[in-house]
Amino acid sequence: MSSLRDFMKVYWPLIAVTVLGVSVAFMFMDPAPPKEIRFAAGSPGGAYHAYAERYQRLLQEQGVKVDLLDTAGSVENLRLLDDGEADVALVQGGLASDRDREQLRSLGGLFPEPFWVFVRSDSDVRGFEDLRAKRFAIGGQGSGTRTLALQLQGEFGGTWPASSQLTPSGTAAADALLAGEVDAAAFAASLEAPYVEKLLRSPDVRLVPFPRAEALARRQDALSAVTLLRGVVDIGKDIPSTDVPLVAPVAQLAVRKDLHPAIEALLIDSAVAIHGDGSLLSAAGTWPNPDATDLPLSGQARRYYKNGPTFLRRYFSFGWANFLDRAWVLAIPLLTLLFPLVRAAPPIYRWRVRRKIYVWYKDIRELEGRGRSSPTKEERERILKELEDLQEEIGTVEVPLSYTDDLYRLRSHVEFVKQLVLNPKGAHPSAVLGT
Repeated sequence: MSSLRDFMKVYWPLIAVTVLGVSVAFMFMDPAPPKEIRFAAGSPGGAYHAYAERYQRLLQEQGVKVDLLDTAGSVENLRLLDDGEADVALVQGGLASDRDREQLRSLGGLFPEPFWVFVRSDSDVRGFEDLRAKRFAIGGQGSGTRTLALQLQGEFGGTWPASSQLTPSGTAAADALLAGEVDAAAFAASLEAPYVEKLLRSPDVRLVPFPRAEALARRQDALSAVTLLRGVVDIGKDIPSTDVPLVAPVAQLAVRKDLHPAIEALLIDSAVAIHGDGSLLSAAGTWPNPDATDLPLSGQARRYYKNGPTFLRRYFSFGWANFLDRAWVLAIPLLTLLFPLVRAAPPIYRWRVRRKIYVWYKDIRELEGRGRSSPTKEERERILKELEDLQEEIGTVEVPLSYTDDLYRLRSHVEFVKQLVLNPKGAHPSAVLGT
């Protein structure tokens, strides 16, 4: 216990400075990432919503709660991000405005979203331009499908009547087409969207090709030309029965530019896990793609695509990796403070322990001097009594085991002084005292 007290007496300044340094450094640490984010997920039943649910599961495994917001589609998703009502969203490429580019950042393109146009099997439609006089469902207001459909209608020119710009979208549009309530329906969605696969397999509808897909992709920066290969949906049933050229915008993961970098890294990790295996339209490793975006790429995403996950994220959980990544700012001030203190502490400790021993030598020297100069036996006896009292007090001194030799040397010196007082002239002590 005494050793602990000695240790605390010596090292308490070091401990106090360390605590103070840590407290000050914590004030300058980057803020911890939020435990909850809002994800604009698109319409329930759609591909975006299905992907958003997968992101939700992966992030919740890392302790981040994800609130899914049902929306009409990409346009509304962008608006929610701009207005601060959502933190992250899946959005269709080609829809970003100047305001979006100022407020938002992209974490990379995730997958191509072919622009599917289905018509009834008995329809006389051969190309997109033939839909002008048809009951054509192009998606609801605020959806990326509708925005892209209107752009393509403008590319083909002429006046498109209101009947060719109906609002059903997603599953509702697919059901309306199968029921014969509309003549055609458009969807900007992944191949995995349930209603797209349902329509591809239905004998009652067929897919409209885009023979001029390459030309459209050249004219629209947000579009790329893709080919749905023969039999890629179902080899046995030969679906589709021919290669089908299509145009496709690229879905991207958009975030507010003030989103915490740790959450961005977690989202990119999830994107790699969800989209990295490839699909029927692209090879494995194609996505996520930092170049397939129309929003500025975030700094965190740029570092990730260049160097991969950080060292800490490879070997630690999200919570620990983030804390350690933020805590590095503690190292410089603490090392600056602790290095000289740590070097000085052991000598100070040794001095404090030995001082408990050496402090007695002042009294011993004083008693020795008085004893050697005392002319009477009575005076020497009083000094001997003081030396015995001193010796008793020294016996209560506690020091670490490694300093015991110094303590016993002190006690032997007290005994030596007693002999000097007993025999100031060099005679035997018994003669001096008259015994």
